[in-house]
Amino acid sequence: MVAGGGKAKSIRPWLGVLWRGCNVLMSVFFALSTYVQINDPDSGLWMVGYGVPAVLCAGIGLNPQVTETLPWRRVADLHVMISGAFIAMLGCSIDRERLAEIFHQEEGREFFGLLLTAFWLLLSRHSGRAPVGKLRVSAAVAITVFPFVAWLYFHFNEELRLSWPSHCKTAI
Repeated sequence: MVAGGGKAKSIRPWLGVLWRGCNVLMSVFFALSTYVQINDPDSGLWMVGYGVPAVLCAGIGLNPQVTETLPWRRVADLHVMISGAFIAMLGCSIDRERLAEIFHQEEGREFFGLLLTAFWLLLSRHSGRAPVGKLRVSAAVAITVFPFVAWLYFHFNEELRLSWPSHCKTAI
């Protein structure tokens, strides 16, 4: 009870557990994304692009307050800034070439992969300041489910992968 007879806002610990779980799952997804870049012609670039968010998400999964530390924020901000530049370049390339069915195009998958990392890091920013709310956790759950479902869909639907370059066809 709060002075004046009002009820204290109940803290929902399950939201925090769900938030941490989403970050662990996204860390696993980004780690898998890093791994499948091994055979890509520009693997180093993409391994860093997915590896950094994997480590940052793992940190949140272990300690959600890590987002309030200067090193975490600086690395996340730098990654979002560089990803934003690459997202803009890839988006212009996709638009200029009028690519259709962009999930079938390598540039489209790269575009959405970077967009996912940047959006997730922005969603995570300052999440350690206070208990996470329903809106952030709801968005996190929706975003966490999407890449796993999409990956499974493409993995089991070989017809969709026919036009992919050979280095993309050996992905998990």
